[in-house]
Amino acid sequence: MGIEIERKFLVDAIQWQQLSKPVGSNFKQGYIVNDAAKTIRVRITDQYACLTFKGETLGFTRSEYEYTIPVEDGIEMLEKFAGPIIQKTRYCINFESKLWEVDVFSGDNEGLIVAEIELKQETEQFKLPPWVTQEVTGQEKYYNSNLSTHPFKKW
Repeated sequence: MGIEIERKFLVDAIQWQQLSKPVGSNFKQGYIVNDAAKTIRVRITDQYACLTFKGETLGFTRSEYEYTIPVEDGIEMLEKFAGPIIQKTRYCINFESKLWEVDVFSGDNEGLIVAEIELKQETEQFKLPPWVTQEVTGQEKYYNSNLSTHPFKKW
């Protein structure tokens, strides 16, 4: 079974702007199934497309299965089957030997910056980068699936 153990944090926009960072990857994603117990997502990036199935989150953990698909199929699936599209740029940053994925949202979620860290176990220890602020793990309004239907600009 595929498992994802993830924690999410907000990012201080001023510190983020001042940070030296790598080139980001552009993401477009939409949800074919979008409810609290399960989601099916189509994602297109600068380099690949994928179909992802996720189960209900319990603690910091949920089941996750991700499959690479042809980009042309992903584009067609987004157009024909997905709800509102989320757009964001993802930056991968190593801090204290841990990979942080920072999503800078655009479109209807512009102004929101979220950092995620994937862990091997829920009790795994890690240090927070100085640009990370409040933890929002488990706060459903920050789930990408919810941001597609209840965007940040409408909060």
